Amino acid sequence: MVCSALRRVIHVHICLARKASHARRGYQHQARDSRPAASVLPAQVAPGSVVELLGKSYPQDDHTNLTQKVLSKVGRNLHNQQHHPLWLIKERVKEHFYRQYVGRSGTPLFSVYDHLSPVVTTWQNFDSLLIPADHPSRKKGDNYYLNQTHMLRAHTSAHQWDLLHAGLNAFLVVGDVYRRDQIDSQHYPVFHQLEGVRLFSKHELFAGIQDGESLQLFEQSSRSGHKQETHTMEATKLMEFDLKQTLTRLVTHLFGDGLEIRWVDCYFPFTHPSFEMEINFHGEWLEVLGCGVMEQQLVNSAGAQDQIGWAFGLGLERLAMILYDIPDIRLFWSEDERFLKQFCVSDINQKVKFQPLSRYPALINDISFWLPSENYAENDFYDLVRTIGGDLVEKVDLIDKFEHPKRIFSGRLKHLT
Repeated sequence: MVCSALRRVIHVHICLARKASHARRGYQHQARDSRPAASVLPAQVAPGSVVELLGKSYPQDDHTNLTQKVLSKVGRNLHNQQHHPLWLIKERVKEHFYRQYVGRSGTPLFSVYDHLSPVVTTWQNFDSLLIPADHPSRKKGDNYYLNQTHMLRAHTSAHQWDLLHAGLNAFLVVGDVYRRDQIDSQHYPVFHQLEGVRLFSKHELFAGIQDGESLQLFEQSSRSGHKQETHTMEATKLMEFDLKQTLTRLVTHLFGDGLEIRWVDCYFPFTHPSFEMEINFHGEWLEVLGCGVMEQQLVNSAGAQDQIGWAFGLGLERLAMILYDIPDIRLFWSEDERFLKQFCVSDINQKVKFQPLSRYPALINDISFWLPSENYAENDFYDLVRTIGGDLVEKVDLIDKFEHPKRIFSGRLKHLT
């Protein structure tokens, strides 16, 4: 049954690609089963067309590029599904922060938001985070747009500004995020992130520091690789220390004592300095999260100009695959009881090792197709495969490409597993 299904997927791909090449107008024709290609990748939008999502209507325009496959995932909220492996990771992180960080009144210092809508404005997703208008992360080829002004969030950081503006100074945000991506065992167009933010006042940061009352959070100087132009070196180093200590405690809670950790300098538009944490797990260095000192311009714009903050973000699937030995990211969407019951544990900290569901080897097929003359992105093809083939398709590799010397046509040969 799997074999015949995969053959059917390949046949449809070839029909679509040939017709699109012949017409030179993208994916605007019908496949053999008479379903319009527009249900796979929208091409021309009819006047008055809307996207209905989570009880709201969004007018479509030339930015609309949602697929039915992706839309079907909105609202699943795997991170809130009890005993799902992603829920287990989320609950373990929550438990750690609730126990480790308590306010003066004895209540948890960090508040948790795990039901925020994945539909955000482009301002929330990009501009609020100081991402430049010409930054490549805004491309249609990498995101899912409802229209020019609304999209499915590409990261949980899209909610940072709103929560800071509401007066919060310590919070975790958990949710599903959406990015157009390649097809393999590590990538899926929907995955789940957990975001953490904490702000400090001058008193909070320098409390317990000798002569701390004489130290300052801010100054006017020049930006360097180690600090922002508005932060003092003392404040930056204390923030970096607190951030790394907080995250070291977290991964030690998740993976156990004796874990070897290293920090790698990196770049994010909304933090500086910025770091990635890598852990040595079974002899292999694995990147597990990104973090940094928040850009003061972002903090100031949200109304917290007398405070300084740090932020981090991690992928729940990434941690779950490492901790539970889950080999393929598609498995998180499985509704097979043989998968789900493996994570029905009485203690969220109980060790679980995933047991494979099938012993059958992968079926490999090669397909070739012509490309449209313009407006083609690699992720367009991946969305097409996911929409028609669903989660039967494990991996797609580009193994050859050809372009006519006179640019009459070009083609690709794909390896489909």
